[in-house]
Amino acid sequence: MMRAFLRNAGCVLALAALCIPAFAAQPKAATEKPAAQASILPAAFAGWEQTGTAQKGSDPRQLDATSAAVLAEDRFADFEIATYKVIDTNSANPKDGQRTLTLRAARFADAEGAYAAFTYYRQPRMQKEDIGQLAASLNERVMFLQGNLLVDAQFTQLTAMSGAQMRELAGMLPKAAGPASELPTLPGRLPRKQLVPESAHFVIGAAAYAALNLDIPAGLINFEKNPRLLWARLNGDGPASAEILLTEYPTHIIAIERLAAYQQLQPATGATMVVKRTGPIVALVRGQISRRDAERVLASINYDASVTWNQDTGQAKRDNIGGLVVAGLTLAFVLFLISVGLGLMFGFGRVVMPRLWGKKKGEIADDGKMIRLDLDRH
Repeated sequence: MMRAFLRNAGCVLALAALCIPAFAAQPKAATEKPAAQASILPAAFAGWEQTGTAQKGSDPRQLDATSAAVLAEDRFADFEIATYKVIDTNSANPKDGQRTLTLRAARFADAEGAYAAFTYYRQPRMQKEDIGQLAASLNERVMFLQGNLLVDAQFTQLTAMSGAQMRELAGMLPKAAGPASELPTLPGRLPRKQLVPESAHFVIGAAAYAALNLDIPAGLINFEKNPRLLWARLNGDGPASAEILLTEYPTHIIAIERLAAYQQLQPATGATMVVKRTGPIVALVRGQISRRDAERVLASINYDASVTWNQDTGQAKRDNIGGLVVAGLTLAFVLFLISVGLGLMFGFGRVVMPRLWGKKKGEIADDGKMIRLDLDRH
């Protein structure tokens, strides 16, 4: 009877142990809410003050309905739109107090997506600016990239301090940490001498690639393999009459497979086309450019992989048996010297020490002999 009672009690305790974690987790799941994203734009900066309430959202269609698919494949996270006015100006020109600024800030999962969106929205006539990590401007519009953020500023009137104000704003924006703050490395492989300035477009998905209007089929590139593309114009035999396309695949094997498909492309009549693979990158140059110049451009594109291979050689202190034996013998020799030294100290100390120190008054002479008790005589 007692055995049956203990068995039933054990079953009850086991069921209770299984139920308690589930019961404890239920209120947590019901009450937990996803952490809200921090605000992107500041309330005030560099003499500008936000007016009204900023518009926020996470739907790319609210930011740009036409290019929502491009923003989505660039890993768009959320946006913020705010209007600013000049803080109490003392300028003699009354129009200075009427100037306004509209900021449209888009946040992406990482800097790669933000860079892709920056090159998508950058217009050919835009001039390069020194704001944030990358910037371009056209008339009263300034667009800059800072980490995983893309900011589009529209002024009603530009001044000599507008650039400095944008640089101050860039320093106040929230910063991405870790890998999310790293820009893609593919743009660094473009040939700078032959490149048409501000013409590069970094592409992550098929929607942005379709906006380039290239006659290279998307199926040839195969976006299912998750490639990264970089297209730009080159200075060829005519004004901006050549182009370069770099396609970086996740592995060398995929690049080798796609190279054969690229080589099947037929150039336009009178045009040149040269294809090359370097590592996981397939590079294509085509257009009104001589074959020699095209090959020179491709020769400047080389993929360098840094590989570190740490192989166990068996020579580590823990694994080397010779070193272990030497260490053991060294320890034994040291212990031997210590034992001999202590023996000499205690063996001869009773003889030498009394002779070194004189006998004081009232002390019995100590000749260093061992004290013996002859108990067997009594």
